Amino acid sequence: MAGGRERVLRRRIGSIQNTKKITRAMELIAATRVVKARQLAWAARPYAEQITLVIENLAAGGAEVDHPLLREAERVERVGVIVIASDRGLAGPYNSSVIRAAERQVQNARAEGADYALIVVGKKARDYFAFRRYAIESYTTGISDKPAYDDARVLAETVADMFIGGRVDRVELVYTEFLSLGSQRVTVRRFLPLESTETIATKGRGRAEATAAFEFEPSPEGVLEALLPRYVEARLFGALLEAAASEHANRQRAMKAATDNAEELITKLSREMNRARQDAITTEIMEIVGGAEALGEDAETEELASVGAGDRSPNSRES
Repeated sequence: MAGGRERVLRRRIGSIQNTKKITRAMELIAATRVVKARQLAWAARPYAEQITLVIENLAAGGAEVDHPLLREAERVERVGVIVIASDRGLAGPYNSSVIRAAERQVQNARAEGADYALIVVGKKARDYFAFRRYAIESYTTGISDKPAYDDARVLAETVADMFIGGRVDRVELVYTEFLSLGSQRVTVRRFLPLESTETIATKGRGRAEATAAFEFEPSPEGVLEALLPRYVEARLFGALLEAAASEHANRQRAMKAATDNAEELITKLSREMNRARQDAITTEIMEIVGGAEALGEDAETEELASVGAGDRSPNSRES
């Protein structure tokens, strides 16, 4: 029995060691990818910051436009929710956290008496909402791991067309913001409508004198109107890059935790296997000792029997 237990434990240890090799390899791959994704996210920030500053300067300089992306609905009847998740799992709580936040936004819209429209990025979010029979307006896959600017542009055009066409009155963006390798935060932001030029001029960092030295063709208003769609694309692209870096960081931590747990389990099972081996050895020794004692008792019995038979022999009686 002890030997059988040892064989079972040996097979389990071998299986866990194979799993540990896989999780360790996935951890190293995720560590490499998170560095690249972080660099891409940081590289895209200056463009977004600069286009934001240009818009703020134009607004501060008095440029005003009546662009559809600035339209504030008198009554919000339908809310669009952009959900940025991943196509693959094994990333710890990354997908579940984003999905829960998006589901809360849908429930808030319903509580306000409004309908909703889900714009989903990532297979995991699509599967979750489809399984629960949520209405999915748009679905994009294959870009969560390494998004490109063209992917953001196509998605931004889809969302902008929905907003300009009146199919949604407000758009919320739900994604994971990358703060550092050890810290990521689920973020919910209003995506559309954009803030009015008056609000941008009041809250922004723009300076009216920054545009005084320039001549704009066709006009400052025309430049501002042309920049607003690019601004929407830049915001969405930044969110996609932040989410990609967060996904890889969460996967790295999850695979490291899995590797550490496998190591602990291997240590525990190895101790059990050593105890089982010791039990088997002890059992064999006891069987050998027991057999030797049994043989000794049989030999002693035969010797006593032979001695007794000799005492009862005819010669002994005659003497």
